[in-house]
Amino acid sequence: MIRPILIHPDPRLKKPCEAVGEITPEIRDLAADMLETMYDAPGVGLAAPQVGVTKRLIVMDCIKDGPPEPVVLINPRVVWASEDVTTYEEGCLSIPDQYAEVKRPALVRVEWIALDGTQQEREFSGLWATCVQHEIDHLEGKLFIDYLGPLKRQMITRKMEKLKRERARQG
Repeated sequence: MIRPILIHPDPRLKKPCEAVGEITPEIRDLAADMLETMYDAPGVGLAAPQVGVTKRLIVMDCIKDGPPEPVVLINPRVVWASEDVTTYEEGCLSIPDQYAEVKRPALVRVEWIALDGTQQEREFSGLWATCVQHEIDHLEGKLFIDYLGPLKRQMITRKMEKLKRERARQG
């Protein structure tokens, strides 16, 4: 089921999320819905708070050409980050049509729990590294625009407020 994606500013996007205690059928359904929502948007990552659920769950698939490689990460955390940084023009499904360059570690090692309950660890690079860090930020209540200067951040926030008003009028 495709879920509505919250648009910034929304207080639910700024709240730190709680850990997933156990992998229930509801968590499995949430992950499936999030993947469907992400692919439909289309995007390469989606965090649970973006669909209004304050749980530590993200989905990603950074393969643009070729068979999909969906990854579901429950309670993900970065356990190592490289000193090398990379700059990537980021966007966000909760901040549609707005992009800005963000510097992040080029490589990160992340631990998480998979949907089958197993502990996973993987090193991410390239777009995958940017994406996983961006999505984990969502779980902390942080958006990519928080890395920008105050003027640019305010400008984007105003555009999103206007977009929300226009969408509300359209019903």
